[in-house]
Amino acid sequence: MATVNELVDAIKNNNLAQVETLITQDPTLANARTPDGVSMVLLAQYYGRAEIVKFLVQHNAQIDLYEAAAIGDAERAAGWLAMRPNLANTFSPDGYTPLGLASFFGHLDVVNTLLMYHADPNIASNNALHVAPLNSAVAGNHYAIAAKLVEAGADVNHKQADGFTPLMGAAQNGNLQMVQLLLDHGADVNARTDKNTSQFADMTALDFARHAGANEIVALLESKM
Repeated sequence: MATVNELVDAIKNNNLAQVETLITQDPTLANARTPDGVSMVLLAQYYGRAEIVKFLVQHNAQIDLYEAAAIGDAERAAGWLAMRPNLANTFSPDGYTPLGLASFFGHLDVVNTLLMYHADPNIASNNALHVAPLNSAVAGNHYAIAAKLVEAGADVNHKQADGFTPLMGAAQNGNLQMVQLLLDHGADVNARTDKNTSQFADMTALDFARHAGANEIVALLESKM
């Protein structure tokens, strides 16, 4: 009999054929969850397994608001919000808001829908990362989403785990346009990561830009200090 652990391993290994075999043996596995509550659809999305996500959805995986936000299913997201608008500011089993998931994975249409239902752009994940939607959009290099979140009142200086700010993320990614957006809306060029961080301790956005070899960003940040 197929097991959840086998399906999890197949997803992590991007083994679509094995996923198909396991779901054929036990169709209920499409709606299984990991011990910490993450669905198979969300797990596949986290690992960037687009074909597996598609297969699971086609084989009757139930899609809640978190999964809809993560995979960019705007129609399902809107349906959930219409029925239960209070879900807009809730947390997935692993601690992310729908807005955080949509922002990280680059789904502007879902972001717009969530904001229309009063999703708060300043609610950070309630897990160890403490990451806000803007941090997530920056991490994914999703400029249009970052701009929308800033317009909606996102804190450009939100510190996620280890004191890491959106400006640091944009500098680390070498994204000049994103850096400029954040600076234009008051990003603090002097913010530093925590001194006790195991990696990249006590660093500014300028340090991250230098580390990335992003010379245009280095020059821009130096001009703001």
